[in-house]
Amino acid sequence: MSSLAAERELSRSDPSFGGSLVYLLMNLPMGVLAFALLMAFIWAGIGTAIVWIGLPILALVILTVRGAARMERARVYALLDRYIDLPYLPLPTGGQSVRWKARLKDGSTWRDLGYFFLLFPVGIIEFVLVTAFWSTSLGLAGLPIYYRFLPGGEYRFPTWENAWFTVDSTVSALPWAALGVLCVALSVALTKALAGLHARLATALLGPTQAQRRRLEDSWGEVPTMSTVNG
Repeated sequence: MSSLAAERELSRSDPSFGGSLVYLLMNLPMGVLAFALLMAFIWAGIGTAIVWIGLPILALVILTVRGAARMERARVYALLDRYIDLPYLPLPTGGQSVRWKARLKDGSTWRDLGYFFLLFPVGIIEFVLVTAFWSTSLGLAGLPIYYRFLPGGEYRFPTWENAWFTVDSTVSALPWAALGVLCVALSVALTKALAGLHARLATALLGPTQAQRRRLEDSWGEVPTMSTVNG
């Protein structure tokens, strides 16, 4: 780990609530988009590889995934205050075939790909939990305000015909509003906890492993014989 990365790692704080909420809500649409594009282009590349057209498509997928992983590291840092080191070894000098072999042998390439495949199911879970907790919390906390605007000027749960409880006055709404305030506090904690867990997942898949860190440190002493351009 570089000294700058180590300093950031030691001084990092818990992700902010605002950044955590924005990050988690973004994950589902980004996961859907990533999964759809990956599946479309990977299968198109595999299906046409026999006539060689698929090889450039698969190469484009690899380059795009590595580029998207760089953007994801930046998003994690901007919203969650988690710095993730680049895990890629410098590409060797030589022809394109040598450089492509290095990319394909680099485990970081496949971990980047795995991350974007996982972003879809993980994003669904995060989105459902966040929206369910926050809709319940805000619904309860605001009950003393909006119950009078509902049909009949009252709120019945769970259904109008078979109500377990009825709110038809400010006094009867206050206990539920107090519960809603407690749920809001729990929702804040849940949002930050989910964001922290996702930051750990991103660090594990998009960051360097211990073995890669050692190889990166070793490569710094071999800069004259290695290309410093990452792909």
